[in-house]
Amino acid sequence: MLRPVEQEQDDPHLDPHLAALAAELGERVEGLAAEAANLIRDQIEFYRITSAVTEKDLRNNLRANLVFAFSGIGGAGQTVDVSEARQTGRRRAAAGVPLPSVMDAYRVGSRFLWRVLVEEAAKAGTVTSEALVAAASDVWLIQEEFTQAMVSGYREEQTAQILAHEQERSAMVEALLEGRVTETTTLWEIADMLRIGKPGPYVVVAAELAQIGRQSLVGVETALQVADIASAWRLMPDLQVGIVCLRRPAHLRRLIVTLKRLATCRVGVSPPFEQLARTGMGLRLARIAMTGSIPAKSLVTVFESDALAVTAVSAPEVTRRVAAHVFAGLNSVPQPERNLLLDTFEAWLDCAGSTADTAAKIFCHHNTVRHRLHRLEQHTGKSLTVPRELAELCLAVEIERRLPAAPDVAD
Repeated sequence: MLRPVEQEQDDPHLDPHLAALAAELGERVEGLAAEAANLIRDQIEFYRITSAVTEKDLRNNLRANLVFAFSGIGGAGQTVDVSEARQTGRRRAAAGVPLPSVMDAYRVGSRFLWRVLVEEAAKAGTVTSEALVAAASDVWLIQEEFTQAMVSGYREEQTAQILAHEQERSAMVEALLEGRVTETTTLWEIADMLRIGKPGPYVVVAAELAQIGRQSLVGVETALQVADIASAWRLMPDLQVGIVCLRRPAHLRRLIVTLKRLATCRVGVSPPFEQLARTGMGLRLARIAMTGSIPAKSLVTVFESDALAVTAVSAPEVTRRVAAHVFAGLNSVPQPERNLLLDTFEAWLDCAGSTADTAAKIFCHHNTVRHRLHRLEQHTGKSLTVPRELAELCLAVEIERRLPAAPDVAD
């Protein structure tokens, strides 16, 4: 039976009878820890079926927690030492134990501690009701502190694992991009570890960075996952690079839509390839496609969808000279007029050669469009009705728009 409240006892937390009972229980922690371990395995399925947490580890953890709890019950207040709980959280995360299961184990352990304390107090008959109620406050405070520390340790380890995994994935992506992996078995193993699937086809995406070390396609891997597209990414000093698996015909279109939605800088997409061993070549072609992007028109350029853009930037030292030769007749034209003629020509190309549509697009009369195009023909000596000459003009304007002028072009 519990003793009635004694008036002379001012602080129930300092009850000597409760302290004596806690000390006695502290001497029985080995058996109590074993009993608590059995209870946890009986009530929590994961602990019952897993080998990730050994019996020894579970009992050691329970023993440490019980020793600390009993040492604080009925005595002077003490600072809660949560280091063991934090380490437990880290160990459980490292072992792959789900966090809800670990939290359930702490709740089962705390209920067990309280039940033992109440039962033994009733047997002793020396502990007041007030002291026992005060002890309940201590028990649940300890349980809360321990649980919070365990969760912190768990998340610290989980974060460390995620960072380590991402570093490993990044290193594997780099190895593929640099062509340092050639054996088929190893390539398939890397595909599995990167979770990009096999076989392909694959494409490489190259996105320039606005700032060193800052992604320009923020959240792209998650966005592609939502679109059912597997990918793996690496942040390089000047690029954000991704290897994307296009398992279905619709995936390329979804990829382009996603890239256009997220892009803040120029982005290039390589042609599809079947073998991961060709990833390095894919990166080179994605870089070329990226260079061919014009922010004012579109930030995303697909290698196989814009042949003129890719050709214009693929060999700058050559293509600049091509453009200089084709547009040599414009050198005597004032820059504002030159820009006006080329802008009109580009608009005409975008409108599939329709003078009326071009006039509507650039807000002028269709006769003005015809006049400007005729002046372009006069200055360049190229006819818009001769296919070969029109192709030269198309390529030259693509080169001029995409490549900065070089001072030695005419040399």
